[in-house]
Amino acid sequence: MHQTTNHCENITTNGFTILNDIYTTNEIDAIIATINKADQSNPTFRKTDDLFAIRQFFKGVPVVKELIFNAKLKSLIQNLFGDQYFVVKSIYFDKPEKSNWFVAWHQDLTISVDKKIELPGYGPWTVKLNQFAVQPPVEILQDNFTIRIHLDDTDAGNGALKVISGSHLKNICRVDSLDWKNETENICKVSAGGIMIMRPLLMHASNRTTSNKQRRVVHIEFSRAELPLEISWAEKQIY
Repeated sequence: MHQTTNHCENITTNGFTILNDIYTTNEIDAIIATINKADQSNPTFRKTDDLFAIRQFFKGVPVVKELIFNAKLKSLIQNLFGDQYFVVKSIYFDKPEKSNWFVAWHQDLTISVDKKIELPGYGPWTVKLNQFAVQPPVEILQDNFTIRIHLDDTDAGNGALKVISGSHLKNICRVDSLDWKNETENICKVSAGGIMIMRPLLMHASNRTTSNKQRRVVHIEFSRAELPLEISWAEKQIY
């Protein structure tokens, strides 16, 4: 109970928290083996020298969902957030050992929906691989959360996420509006089998790989928001 309270406080104050030992080595091996067996001809699979990604991960590799949502993760979500949340987006990232791919400082400002339609408070819109994304009212982003499941040991050398602690409390903000002299940058080191939980408005980035170590992450976004009747969540799933 004490640990749950600490993690709740971390999420509220800092915008993120880290928990290790959510998955055993055998569970991680089973997840990786399932991903490796998947049909990579699916258009949601993207593979380059710098990155292998599977968008709409649970749709592309449905059998992995049962492995991801083990008893520990389900219990943790229940204790931290209650039982009203559902999955709204899932992505698998594999940053290879020699990857030069990096991500600049940003907030996660969009949600994935089934169609584009002009609605008050929703916009701008983007389309990627026939997937519609839109920036919703800030209240939805403030309430959503993301879980990042680490399949490899992750540190600064292989592109661990770096975050600006507490930046989620600034709501939507521009990178150049931050007073960088007074901001606290954290490198989110996570062990294989561990997870990071974060708010989407937390300012975050990742560097290029320098240690020749692979970094594989399952990124899952959760919400409990009811969208306008005209649109629906593109990937809504009960876990």
